[in-house]
Amino acid sequence: MNKLYPNAAAALEGLLKDDMLIASGGFGLCGIPERLLEAIRDSGVKGLTFASNNAGIDNEGIGMLLRTQQVAKMISSYVGENKEFERQFLSGELEVEFCPQGTLAERMRAGGAGIPGFYTKTGVGTQVAEGKEHKTFVGRDGEEETFILENGIFADLSIVKAWKADETGNAVFRKTARNFNQPAATCGKTCIIEVEEIVPTGSLDPDAIHLPGVFVNRMIVGSPYDKKIEFTTTRERASA
Repeated sequence: MNKLYPNAAAALEGLLKDDMLIASGGFGLCGIPERLLEAIRDSGVKGLTFASNNAGIDNEGIGMLLRTQQVAKMISSYVGENKEFERQFLSGELEVEFCPQGTLAERMRAGGAGIPGFYTKTGVGTQVAEGKEHKTFVGRDGEEETFILENGIFADLSIVKAWKADETGNAVFRKTARNFNQPAATCGKTCIIEVEEIVPTGSLDPDAIHLPGVFVNRMIVGSPYDKKIEFTTTRERASA
């Protein structure tokens, strides 16, 4: 099977529809599938739900889709640094499901493993637990503790960014980009990865592969990329 497509629009062809759930990798502006997000914006689909650690910043990452009002709901852990996100949330234009980072990563991983739900102590006694099933288990200390039920995420589409991949889709993520890209890639019915470099099959060390190609349906080469920085802090040089 040839998994390599010439560009993001071609890779997304036949997959996009209004009101779909998309799992998107990345952390801040690190490891986000930029080319795929741009192509989703250009497609004009709307009413989207994104499961992603955050929504990027104004007009970058998922933030560009907020600007065009194509996103109806965010399932996220962190929503700072994005004024348009804040505006839409406070005005009631955008539905937001806040989810602790570890829980969100596990919800994606669980979906990828076919697990419909799991219990966690994270969020007990907070707004995160409201409306969720509570159950008592014996915890690590041998004492009974309360846990809440969280649902696994089963997305219509996964979009992620990898550092390298071979021709069969075996992928390697680079440093921080690994944290949400890996679980996000596994929980979608279809997974598209954009990579900086395609290498020959067999050239990657099997022990270094983070995402097996069996999870990958389509891929594109997205390079070159501009290094985007969320905050730039400078200071005056101290006088000699």
